[in-house]
Amino acid sequence: MHREGFELWDAPSGVKDFLNEEEIVSVYYKEMAELACAATGAQRAYLFDHLVRKREAGRPALTFGRHGNGSRPAAAGRIHNDYSEASGRALLHRVLTDPGTAAAVNRYSIINIWRSIRGPILDTPLAVCDSRTLRATDLVPGEVRYTTRTGEIYLVEHSPRHQWFYFSAMDRHEVLVFKQYDSQVSGVARFTPHGAFDHPGTPPDAPLRESIEIRCLVVYD
Repeated sequence: MHREGFELWDAPSGVKDFLNEEEIVSVYYKEMAELACAATGAQRAYLFDHLVRKREAGRPALTFGRHGNGSRPAAAGRIHNDYSEASGRALLHRVLTDPGTAAAVNRYSIINIWRSIRGPILDTPLAVCDSRTLRATDLVPGEVRYTTRTGEIYLVEHSPRHQWFYFSAMDRHEVLVFKQYDSQVSGVARFTPHGAFDHPGTPPDAPLRESIEIRCLVVYD
């Protein structure tokens, strides 16, 4: 996790219906908080967001994942990192709203936990970039505009140095844990660019990929 920026974990869930928001919050959040601490070595985890995605019927060209039939976000094919240096610092105070609690934090990370919710992923798997092959100059800040605020992510300039990985046919019992930000500025993976891609070996009758991603802030003592 702290070297490449990502790990695959075997992590069966007790959630029966990943389209049930109440079950996700009441069951899955607790499971993933424990997993985030185990994967990172952190002492506390604060889950603050989740998103369920489904690949569009007909498999149109991948975009940033915000179009489709409107029922839920689609697969995001644009290579990006969810947080920049600036937005990663700002998130600490958005999640830990008590100034004293935030001020007491010495080091924290922002973690994404990604899982299939239908079955083995044969369609548009998620690829992640080995953080060791990334340079700070490869990262380009980009705005993300929401209805109530403007956020900032990193887009990524191509480099032949980058090494990309994906895990074949990930199933419901597996999760991909990857780091989106680390407040420690040296000696650890800090950012993990990622994006969905059209696998050339996808069977024509492969089920459309459905996935859930959890975002959480973990704090180290």
